[in-house]
Amino acid sequence: MNQYFLYKNENKSSKKAYPFFLDVQSDLLESLNSRVVIPLSLDKATNNTNAKNLCPVFDIEGKNYILLTHQMTSIPVSLLKKNAGSLENYRHEILGAIDILLTGI
Repeated sequence: MNQYFLYKNENKSSKKAYPFFLDVQSDLLESLNSRVVIPLSLDKATNNTNAKNLCPVFDIEGKNYILLTHQMTSIPVSLLKKNAGSLENYRHEILGAIDILLTGI
C-alpha cells in the first residue's frame, strides 16, 4: 500500500457514486489491516469556491473527479485491490484539503 495511490472501488453498491478511493494513510502504518482513504466522485461542475480547496478536482482517466475530503473514512486493506494510479504529484493540494477539514485553515 502506498500513500496517495488511487484504487478502484470494487463494491457493487457504492462504486457508481464513488468509483475511486485515495489512500492517504502514512506508509509507516502499513502493518495495520485498514487504510484511511478519501472517496472520489465524478465532478458535477459545482462552482463553490469555499469547497474548492476542501474538495480539489483531479483528472483521472480523462474525467474530472472531486476529492470528497469531508467523507474521509477507513476501510479494510482487502478492499483496495486495483491500483488506478497515483496522485503523489498533488500531495500539497491533498494535504491542504485535509488541513482545511481538520483545522479550518
